[in-house]
Amino acid sequence: MSISVITFFSNKGGVGKTSMVYHLAWMFSDHGLRVIASDLDPQGNLTAAFLDEDRLEQVMPSNGHSQTIFGALEPLKRGTGDIADPHVEIISDRLGLVIGDMALSTFEDQLSEAWPKCLDRDERAFRVISAFWRIIQEAGKQHGADVILIDLGPNLGAINRAALIASDFVVIPLGPDLFSLQGLKNLGPTLRRWRDEWKERLAKNPVADLELPSGSIQPMGYVVLRHSIRLDRPVQAFDRWIARMPSTYAKAMLQKKSDPKLTIDNDPNCIAKLKDYRSLMPLAQEARKPMFFLKPADGALGAHTHSVTQAYKDFKTVAKKISAEAGIKALS
Repeated sequence: MSISVITFFSNKGGVGKTSMVYHLAWMFSDHGLRVIASDLDPQGNLTAAFLDEDRLEQVMPSNGHSQTIFGALEPLKRGTGDIADPHVEIISDRLGLVIGDMALSTFEDQLSEAWPKCLDRDERAFRVISAFWRIIQEAGKQHGADVILIDLGPNLGAINRAALIASDFVVIPLGPDLFSLQGLKNLGPTLRRWRDEWKERLAKNPVADLELPSGSIQPMGYVVLRHSIRLDRPVQAFDRWIARMPSTYAKAMLQKKSDPKLTIDNDPNCIAKLKDYRSLMPLAQEARKPMFFLKPADGALGAHTHSVTQAYKDFKTVAKKISAEAGIKALS
């Protein structure tokens, strides 16, 4: 039985997606779940959030032995074998990381070439397209994981197609702006097409014992990230885009009409509304820990103390909703 995979994805950058994966990975693990966080964005921002520069130097392939996602892919990419056993970087007792790598971008061409070849029952094509899923599932088994979280870059290329096919659920972070909604409109039809095309390909798998992802890519909902209001952008500008989220999500992702009376406060598809906690982020980055684990010794003093408590409550709420939707172990 495979481990549930939840991907956090937006076609728009800068919406706090990586921060959300980082904090939810810690929150899930704090409540007893064993978690694998998988960095499939070639930019590696999730990896950089978890690991300091000294450790990053040790795991990168320039030192002759890659312990990254690319290291597990390399035999397949070079045509010398299938995927290698992945390295799981232990972050805490219950939290492991599949380390990202900028070299991942060099695998994109092979993913593009393999996609149509699956229709010809090409065995290697199936191994290439399913490589991400098989690597993270193996990492999850090594770690005894209850759930796998994936972070992706904001594009609709071949890397993200393979990563989303590896996903059981997708959560979409949205910012209060036109481009977030436009990205949402792009994403819905694309996910449906990829899901249908993968289903067609699954029926042509030439190797009976080659395990492949189901490619369900089930939309779980969206999270609204309320960024701090800039002086040159009035509140009304943000409210305008926020008001459109329920109907845009329903139409783009679910192909349904939305009740015009719905707002993000009563939309069942809205998982949560989160602040960006801008004042806490520098402290959290310096301390290399989640915002909700900050202590006075980290500089979380005065008004920061309340923000730390609120951040914990907010991310716990999100984690509970996601775990319930995914059918994984309930959070207390």
